[in-house]
Amino acid sequence: MIILAIESSCDDTCVAILKDKEILANIVSSQIEFHNKYGGVMPELASRLHVEKITYVLNEALNKANLAIKDIDYIAFTVGPGLVGSLHVGMQTVKTLSLLLDKPLVPIHHLAGHIYANRFVKDFEYPLLALVVSGGNTELVYMEDELKFKIIGQTLDDAVGEAYDKVSRLLGTGYPGGPIIDKLAHEGQITYKLPLPKNDDSLDFSYSGLKSAVINLIHNLNQRKETYNVNDIAASFQDVATTILINKVKIALKKYPMIKTFVAAGGVSANLTLRDKLTKLLSDYPNISLILPKLALCGDNAAMIGMCAYYKIITNSYNNDLTISADAQYDLEEFSNK
Repeated sequence: MIILAIESSCDDTCVAILKDKEILANIVSSQIEFHNKYGGVMPELASRLHVEKITYVLNEALNKANLAIKDIDYIAFTVGPGLVGSLHVGMQTVKTLSLLLDKPLVPIHHLAGHIYANRFVKDFEYPLLALVVSGGNTELVYMEDELKFKIIGQTLDDAVGEAYDKVSRLLGTGYPGGPIIDKLAHEGQITYKLPLPKNDDSLDFSYSGLKSAVINLIHNLNQRKETYNVNDIAASFQDVATTILINKVKIALKKYPMIKTFVAAGGVSANLTLRDKLTKLLSDYPNISLILPKLALCGDNAAMIGMCAYYKIITNSYNNDLTISADAQYDLEEFSNK
């Protein structure tokens, strides 16, 4: 089975080709250099760049896989969540290909794709607990079985990756903030005491207060004309940001003692401090298999969309609906906790 997958939910134009679960090509065209000067993603610019790049990325993927477009059996794509304009570019591309080639479409939830990126490392045993951490999402997702998702905890305000971006902007260290702050933190010391928000027994997260605390810290240091080391602020912030995640995972593991597999997913799962803390935490749970995604597959990519599509196809649990609109974005049912 040959699966063509397209991911265009934000600022990366991604095309992958899989033969069953084997990656034949996984091309990512990044827009970071275009958005860096704005300190974040500009939606209109992202959409325009997707339009410019999608054909070139598609051709590059086919060339790398040494396949012709007619060899494709299924076409998978990110149907949401994400920037509507960016999603629209990917959706119109796959609709056109589907109609021309008479191939079925497999719409994939973006966060489901991130979770299934771990399938390139190891197969899942259920029940499974996933920590989904990215620029736009911070969630704990419980999976009772294949493709069955239930959100059991989520952020009430900022996502963890969003907090990283905002702190990096405050420090003037650039975008995206995640890898930048992670690198600076490893060169600094945990010097400043910052609050631990939403430190309760719930499974929900909050990062807005931590971001505000860093703003106040920098403001007060500047007012007192005290010199400070950017690396130390980064280290102090990252320690609290990752501790919040670890504390909530601990609570979830107590509430769901039957868990057999734990996975991290999303761009922030590449954070070295978080990976170290998760490895240490799960070492106390010998009956739980810890899976961390390959670093190259932590950020947005189309291979993860193709992997999730593979399981949708073999279980016949997808809806080949060419009428789906960009306004609808995605079906909330599978990720609903209501």
